[in-house]
Amino acid sequence: MTASRVAAVSRDEFHRFSKEPAESITLVAGLGVLGDAHAGTLVQHRSRVRRDPNQPNLRQVHLLHREVFDEARGLGYELAPGDLGENVLTEHLDLLGLPTGALLDLGGPVVRLTGLRNPCAQINDFRTGLLKVVLSRADGTPTDEPPPSTASLTSATPPVIRKAGVMAVVERGGTVWPETPITVTLPDAPRVPLGPV
Repeated sequence: MTASRVAAVSRDEFHRFSKEPAESITLVAGLGVLGDAHAGTLVQHRSRVRRDPNQPNLRQVHLLHREVFDEARGLGYELAPGDLGENVLTEHLDLLGLPTGALLDLGGPVVRLTGLRNPCAQINDFRTGLLKVVLSRADGTPTDEPPPSTASLTSATPPVIRKAGVMAVVERGGTVWPETPITVTLPDAPRVPLGPV
């Protein structure tokens, strides 16, 4: 089995959909990625700031599995690091299968998983139809129907599988470099599956 690793890192000081690939990123405990628009102790995502600017920032670091690029390619989309707004692109790690609270050691810096990224229609603004790559119905069929708001986790619509990555907070700061091995520490049982944040 191939070891889990950091494939690429990205950041952007502005609130844009994609982020700029970088040689390395610096994580700051309790804040996020140094120089990134989403860093802060309180929520930084613009739609969430409008709802309540005093919410804790559970989305300091966005991690995405590189394997979703293979799925995208199979549907006719070429993606590159940073395109989907991730800070850390991983490889050989089932991010979506990890529980809430899992710790990922990224070569010294450590992040704690808080939940799933809830993909929105902005993905289709970036590339028409791309939403169906990161959303599928429970039976595995792609869908480009946006999931219900994260404000309500219950809905009458059929369940969807979110594949747009996971969100995390920084527990221990430091520099993250591509090619760095990733070590996972699972929380004590009972473990809670990741939900949208």
